[in-house]
Amino acid sequence: MTMLKTITDDLVRDLAGLHFGPPVAAVYNPLEYARAAWDLYCNRYGQGPREVVMVGLNPGPFGMAQIGVPFGEVGSVRDWLGVEAPVGKPPVEHPKRPIQGFACQRSEVSGARLWGWARERFGTPDAFFRRFFVTNWCPLVFMVESGANLTPDKLAIAERTGVFTACDRALRRTVEHFQPRFVVGVGKFAESRIRAVLGSPEGVVIGSVPHPSPASPIANSGWARLMDAALSDLGVTM
Repeated sequence: MTMLKTITDDLVRDLAGLHFGPPVAAVYNPLEYARAAWDLYCNRYGQGPREVVMVGLNPGPFGMAQIGVPFGEVGSVRDWLGVEAPVGKPPVEHPKRPIQGFACQRSEVSGARLWGWARERFGTPDAFFRRFFVTNWCPLVFMVESGANLTPDKLAIAERTGVFTACDRALRRTVEHFQPRFVVGVGKFAESRIRAVLGSPEGVVIGSVPHPSPASPIANSGWARLMDAALSDLGVTM
């Protein structure tokens, strides 16, 4: 049993007993119904140590929510990462956010940008993952009645506590597994959780890169260039 499998099993268990009230209308955990793809991703690319661990916030509805891989734009994950596996369904499916797995036709823009950047800079997945690993702080997808995403930081305080405790624990153990020189949040909130979990560890640089979401105006005007600059500022050589 690999360490990442143990961490995942514990995280799934810790989150399984949590309950959420309005405005949350549905909660998906792709580490349950898309576990095969996540395990394949970890088995292929998750053997530590790594120089850089990149940490996203939580899954997008057309990315990891569909296929179980962080920033999981279907084309990039299937055709570049070479990861494809059967995907099931969450226990309660939101009618506006059906899970179609690798048959999903919607592109996850954030994932297309992140994996597109990795492909352009490193050429092959093996070259990228020799130095990097990409994960999410929280695996849960929260949706309101309209189908729109609700990020974990917008949960009611009482509901937030259980999520933060479980996800912080998993992040700490993941960082211990990879022993990175850099732990980098994709976006400022992810960076804040990294700092809350790790404090100021000796020899580890903590920071963030701009999130590639199309909701971010700066990401829509040359995100790859911003990504290069942010990593350079942290001391990550390319």
